[in-house]
Amino acid sequence: MMIDRRLINNFGWALFFLTFAFLIIGLVNLYSASFQTGLNAFKKQIIWVGLGLIGMMSISFLDFKLIKRYTLHSYIFTILLLIVVLIFGREISGSKSWISLGQYLNFQPSEFVKLTVILALAKFYDNDFDHGPYGLSDLLKPLLLASIPITLVTIQPDLGTAFMIFLISGSIIFFMGVRFKSIIFFLILILGLSFSGWHFFLKDYQKERMTTFLDSSHDPLGSGYNAIQSQIAVGSGKFLGKGFKTGSQTQLRFIPAQKTDFAFSVLAEEWGFVGAITTVIIYFMIILWILDTASRAKTKFTMLTCFGIATMFFWHIVINVGMVIGLLPVTGVPLLLLSYGGSATVTSMLGIGIVLGIRMRRIPTSKEALELS
Repeated sequence: MMIDRRLINNFGWALFFLTFAFLIIGLVNLYSASFQTGLNAFKKQIIWVGLGLIGMMSISFLDFKLIKRYTLHSYIFTILLLIVVLIFGREISGSKSWISLGQYLNFQPSEFVKLTVILALAKFYDNDFDHGPYGLSDLLKPLLLASIPITLVTIQPDLGTAFMIFLISGSIIFFMGVRFKSIIFFLILILGLSFSGWHFFLKDYQKERMTTFLDSSHDPLGSGYNAIQSQIAVGSGKFLGKGFKTGSQTQLRFIPAQKTDFAFSVLAEEWGFVGAITTVIIYFMIILWILDTASRAKTKFTMLTCFGIATMFFWHIVINVGMVIGLLPVTGVPLLLLSYGGSATVTSMLGIGIVLGIRMRRIPTSKEALELS
């Protein structure tokens, strides 16, 4: 396959090195979090990062016309995977969300759905409508595209991932414009679903998470344990932190999910406010770089794809960090590129690869813009 020389000249090195830096931070953090338990998670994550880098580079040089052409196929394929996982999937931590790739590796189809939903919504708006705001009848198709995976993931049950798909899809839909009457309708619908969901669908442990969020001290050894220990870890890091592999909360394993959902608490304890805020700044630099690429896109499809990927990163950091410091309830949402998890890592890196591909095909060279679509 011939690669246009101009693509290499316009490769987004800034985004690549920001992503690579964040991956290194994540691996160093995971090494400390798993140091006392044999480093198995660390070794697996290195494999996933390697696969993610290969996928990121490969998809960045792929002709974006192919991605657009096979968007619907990718969406249907991931929906089928969600159905397969409900039937044959492996149950971990109470959720039947995983497909086994052998004794040591598992992957989570619901993570990949985040990308295919973004692409499906981008293609819908690129093909079907020229301008907004849109009414309820106009929104039936995009709502259906989002509601199918949300429903299937909720059944697993994995409410954290389902909520993330809801936020990403909702961000794209509202970004494209929704009529005021439709907004009122959705608010009423959400309130109604929240009421019925609390009384008829949420399990006891999920209700406990919400009540713990309001008052984590009411069950400090049960549902409030993770939240309390996480806040202790973050606070004990103070300004400069306790140092690499010397965090007491981390090394004594007071936080059960310190490799996954609460990885940021490990970082905050060992590297303090300086390390935590530096990590957040790098994360938001990645998001801003993606949004800048969206602003440069010359087609609605590429613009919405970049915007959707930016919202995916944005909501993950807001919810995860908010959860770790006690501003939001515990939802089981990882911090992309930092938390341990192969599926989430590869998905986020594929998203970065798509943005890189869009960016380097849009920046003009020698007074000529590269054709994207």
